[in-house]
Amino acid sequence: MSNSNFQTFKKIELKPGTLLAPLPVVMVSMADPAKQAADKADDTKTGVEQSGGNIITLAWNGIVNSDPPMLSISIRPERHSHALVADGGEFVVNLVTEQLLKVCDFCGVRSGRDMDKFATCGLTPVPAAGLKSAPAIAESPITLSCRLTSRELLGSHEMFLAEIVALEVADELVNDEGAIEFQRAGLISYMHGSYYQLGDILGFFGYSVARPEVLKRRLKESKAREKSDQTHSENSKKKIKNIKSTKQKKSKKKKKDKK
Repeated sequence: MSNSNFQTFKKIELKPGTLLAPLPVVMVSMADPAKQAADKADDTKTGVEQSGGNIITLAWNGIVNSDPPMLSISIRPERHSHALVADGGEFVVNLVTEQLLKVCDFCGVRSGRDMDKFATCGLTPVPAAGLKSAPAIAESPITLSCRLTSRELLGSHEMFLAEIVALEVADELVNDEGAIEFQRAGLISYMHGSYYQLGDILGFFGYSVARPEVLKRRLKESKAREKSDQTHSENSKKKIKNIKSTKQKKSKKKKKDKK
C-alpha cells in the first residue's frame, strides 16, 4: 500500500471552527401541537394544508452508533424547532435531493413560528413509520424515523441523540438484490455555507484490499449504474420541468377564470 507519489501540503493554522466537510444537509420534520390544534379547528383546511408539523434544515447531524442504529442532530435552543423536538420526543430526518434544495434552504432561513412550512413550500406531510405524530416529507426519497433517547446542551447548540426506529426508501432506489442505490437519489451535501451535489463513485468499502477480479467487477457494475443514473436524472429533470409547466398553465387559467 505504500505510495511515494502522495501529495503533501504545507498548512497554515487558523482559529478553531466547524470546518468538517462534507456534511449531509437534511430537513428534519416534527409535530407541532399548536398547528395540529389549529388545523383541526379549521374546517377549510384539507390535505397538504393540514400538516400539523414543522421543518428545520440542519447540517449538524450524523450517525453515532450502529447497534442500535442511532444518530444525532444539534439545534440552537432559541430555534422554534428546539422545543418541538424536546417536548415531542420524536422527529424524522428527510434526506435532500437537488429537487428539494431550494425549499431546503428556505426552511433553514425562515421560522416555523411565522408559517406552516409544509404548506408554504408545497410539501406533502405523510405518516412516518414507527412514530406517533411526527410527519415525514413525501418528496424526500429517503426518510429516517427517530425517537429521542437523550439530550445534552453543549454551548450554542443542544445535541439530541435518537434511535432510528424505521427507515423508508423510494422503491425506485432499491435494486433487485434489495440494495439501496444511493447514487440514483441525487443527494446533496453541505460544505462551509454552500451546497454540493455528490459526484462519481470512486470506490467501495473494502476496495483497497479487494481481489483484482472483484475490484474489476464491482467498478464495472458501478460505471454501468452511473450511466443508468445519468439517464434517470435527465428524465427526472424533464418530468419536474413538465410538472412546473403544467402548474403554471393551470395557475394562469385560474387567473383568467377569476377575471
